[in-house]
Amino acid sequence: MGQLRTSPPPPRATELERWDLGTAAELRELRASLRAALTRYGLAQGEELDEVPGLVVLVATELASNALRHGVPPTIVTLLAADDCFILDVADHDLASVPELADTHPLDSGGRGLLLAQSVSLAVGWYATDDTKNIWASFPR
Repeated sequence: MGQLRTSPPPPRATELERWDLGTAAELRELRASLRAALTRYGLAQGEELDEVPGLVVLVATELASNALRHGVPPTIVTLLAADDCFILDVADHDLASVPELADTHPLDSGGRGLLLAQSVSLAVGWYATDDTKNIWASFPR
């Protein structure tokens, strides 16, 4: 279907929390801890986050699952914040592959993580460092 755009997350973003995952069994704890972090950091001027934590947790689960299944461990999930958005950054250590938007068919059981991220987030991109391949998605704060 195509490649994901290459772009680092916004440079003024600051790290709020980070999780290192080695197995899929750790996804359950990631979901609970990430939801708590979003609630802790997201309440601005007494407003509720509405559906944002659920969407971030869903995308984190999809991207981390992909990284655990197809990447090289450990998978690193980082929650960052800029003035107006949360940024979810999921990294693995497989520098040989490039994230691609998969062509999926209705009966396929997988391959929709990046498409899902694109459909529910403000923006999605990827970049590589010397050690990691990172996929990020941003959400309203």
